[in-house]
Amino acid sequence: MADGRLRLIRSMVTSAAQALPGRRLPGPGEARTAEPRGLGAAPVDAARPPATAYARVRVARHHTGAGAPDAFGVEAWCAGVEHLPYTTGPGQLRPGDIGFGHARRGGTPPSELFRSIRRWSTYQHRLTDWINRCRRVHGDALQLVVLDQTGFELPWEALDLPPEPGAGLRGGPLGALVDVARWLDDFPDRAVAPDGRVLSFFHADMTRDQEFFAPYEHRPHFGIESFLNSLDDLAGQRTGLVYMGSHGTFDQELSKLTLAGGTWADYHDLDMRLLGRDEALVCLNACHSGRFLDYGGDGRQYLRGFTQIFLRNGAGGCIVSAGAVGDPEARVMIRRIVDTVTEDSGRPVAGALRAFRAEVYDTFLAGGGVPMMVKDDGTFDADRQRNVLRLLYSLMFQYYGHPLSTLRLTARPHGAPVPAEAGGRP
Repeated sequence: MADGRLRLIRSMVTSAAQALPGRRLPGPGEARTAEPRGLGAAPVDAARPPATAYARVRVARHHTGAGAPDAFGVEAWCAGVEHLPYTTGPGQLRPGDIGFGHARRGGTPPSELFRSIRRWSTYQHRLTDWINRCRRVHGDALQLVVLDQTGFELPWEALDLPPEPGAGLRGGPLGALVDVARWLDDFPDRAVAPDGRVLSFFHADMTRDQEFFAPYEHRPHFGIESFLNSLDDLAGQRTGLVYMGSHGTFDQELSKLTLAGGTWADYHDLDMRLLGRDEALVCLNACHSGRFLDYGGDGRQYLRGFTQIFLRNGAGGCIVSAGAVGDPEARVMIRRIVDTVTEDSGRPVAGALRAFRAEVYDTFLAGGGVPMMVKDDGTFDADRQRNVLRLLYSLMFQYYGHPLSTLRLTARPHGAPVPAEAGGRP
């Protein structure tokens, strides 16, 4: 009986998504209008909930007066569950110490960061209680999209949900228990199904990432200019995945927000017409590729980031990093993420990421959960700290897209060589 209800819910969600109007991309000569919204007190209109089938959480800055600390508020909707009206409170001040930017070698010890996120989660009890109500109604079929307009680097994938044994609900990080996606500007209205080859760029010290894609048609690049030029090449075959294995930097100066050596402005001026044609999934395996800078030095205040640029240019979704990915543990994580997302073309990307995180979370629990920083002998417990770090990394890779979007990659014929890249070899 439960299986029948689950199939019915999934069928209803799929039908609703297919019935929604698709996004219209600007034609030649038309101006692009999908610019990010300016920051400020976001208008909240409970009378007009988003016309989508999945659960939606909107997060906006909350202004409490001149000189007051930054804060945020949330509003949420889900079919079959009472609307969560816009709410804020003393536990929703801007948290400066829980962003995934702290999950790096030499940063906050993993156990301390994880405990901080757990404490922060208890302050969000109105939202976590509401999400658990959604879980009770929809079970494993629940999908949730977060529209976070704050720029506060809130780690929603790591939001700790309390268990409800009586309802059969397990506790733990949201991203390991529910299919979670993010979006910008408005909620996504259409699932996409990119299908085709892999188009990639690899920095000189990341060329081994090519091994990820050995089973698929793959066009690698080792020069950033030739790679970016290829994003305007509409003569080639269709592309399912655009992958960048590179370095990224984040700074409070816009010119120091970089990806593969290019600045945010370099990427902002590109058209990337191939993305608009193929609606490819973009995976930015680079430090800080998913972070946003609140910038207004050119006369308009809004969040600037590489995710925003790729989505604006037509990407069907993005997998990005909210922190540093240089540690060996993070390199293992991204490879496993790619494997999980690509191994089953019928499984939505959000569902694949949830399954991946759930496996890491189970390993984390089997390893003893959150440890103290020191062992009985007074030495730093490096092994168990790495266990926490792996879980943080699994939650740090964020997905922007529709929760029902899928990815199908074209298989490479057996024995076929990988094409040489015209822009140079590593």
